[in-house]
Amino acid sequence: METEEGADGPGGPGPGLGLCCASFNQDSTSLAVGTKTGYRLFSVTSVDKLDCIHESAETPEVYIVERLFSSSLVVVVSQSMPRRMNVYHFKKGTEICNYSYSNNILAVRLNRQRLVVCLEESIYIHNIKDMKLLKTLLNTPSNPSGLCALSINHSNSFLAYPGSDTIGEIIVYDANNLSTVTMIPAHDSPLAAITFSASGTKLASASERGTVIRVFSIPEGLRLFEFRRGMKRYVNISSLSFSPDAQFLCASSNTETVHIFKLEQHSPSGEEEAPSWSAYVGKMFTAASSYLPAQVSGMMSQDRAFTTVRLQMAGQRNVCALATIQKLPRLLVASSDGQLFIYNIDPQDGGECTLVQKHRLFGSDKEWEETNQSDMTEAPQACQSYAATVAIPTSGPVTATLTGYSEDGGAKKGEVIPEHEFAAGPVCLDDETEFPPINWCRDGSGRGKGRRP
Repeated sequence: METEEGADGPGGPGPGLGLCCASFNQDSTSLAVGTKTGYRLFSVTSVDKLDCIHESAETPEVYIVERLFSSSLVVVVSQSMPRRMNVYHFKKGTEICNYSYSNNILAVRLNRQRLVVCLEESIYIHNIKDMKLLKTLLNTPSNPSGLCALSINHSNSFLAYPGSDTIGEIIVYDANNLSTVTMIPAHDSPLAAITFSASGTKLASASERGTVIRVFSIPEGLRLFEFRRGMKRYVNISSLSFSPDAQFLCASSNTETVHIFKLEQHSPSGEEEAPSWSAYVGKMFTAASSYLPAQVSGMMSQDRAFTTVRLQMAGQRNVCALATIQKLPRLLVASSDGQLFIYNIDPQDGGECTLVQKHRLFGSDKEWEETNQSDMTEAPQACQSYAATVAIPTSGPVTATLTGYSEDGGAKKGEVIPEHEFAAGPVCLDDETEFPPINWCRDGSGRGKGRRP
């Protein structure tokens, strides 16, 4: 799924950093990074090799770059024009279309049906096939970080965003049928991170305190799991990501530790379990929790991390993802200093994850060649993998015609959105029917067609 990392948002990247943003695509097979000179797209399908499949230096100071699965569609927003979104066909080297908005763009999310643009107090929902504006959600609670999540499962296209700027309420919106699904009272503090599972049936959230992570069922909004990251200190959780099979959830923050939690339901009774001292103590805690204050009993029922990763740096923002690479489960961590770390995960026994490779995302890889060879440890023997359970069949092109087109809100705050002209001929985004054809569109000045990305 799908997480973006902005160094400092539209205000500018951190001093001295070449990396402005980093985001994995929807199935974590590709990594997009924005730099002061442009953006790069990498293929993340091998541990030992990181292939740069595209590089653009036409647009400097890119702080948002999002790729649609493995297609040629890429969305770019630059700090030089923070209110303008450009959609490119990077393989053809041409611009598909561009849109301008009434305020700075803070986040862009996309799946095979919808493209969502998040501003501080409004959200725009586009039909990704022809980029028509379907819905504008106006006067949303103040959201200066652009926090939102879109299910990558286009059959439901659930959208989640903060329902309050003072407490951790989550609004779940159906971006296909353009209607509100539910409101989830997730946390007492404002939200810091949210993400959907690949199927769109689970939603994970964390608050600004960063001590508790909760998982809810979608669309019901029922709490399924509650995990405690720690109690000693508050942290800024910057990234949440499910594994493809939604059996694991990773959380990274501004600390040096990444936590991975296992989503498993405990047996309701101990009849089938072998008697042990730990099981006996666990039963005692369960029985005692009903007599304790809700705050104390809640802490006793929270699960801890199944496995952890100790990063080589602390205090830097990063984005994490769980993926299956070469048939083994891996943790990917892209840091704001321009590095990609790849760790092995033991899905059976947990424990400390093993660093197997690291790559540099910009600059010369030769400079790090000797360092990488000295720092890398040999990969452990292959443990039983969950590759069979995480395999997701390739989806064909979307053929359903969606109804309910309306541009309410566009008339009020959309005056700066230009009238788009659509050509008759479609543009194929790749040769693998990864994505339905999208029509050419351009702004009123006629500069949208044929521009290099």
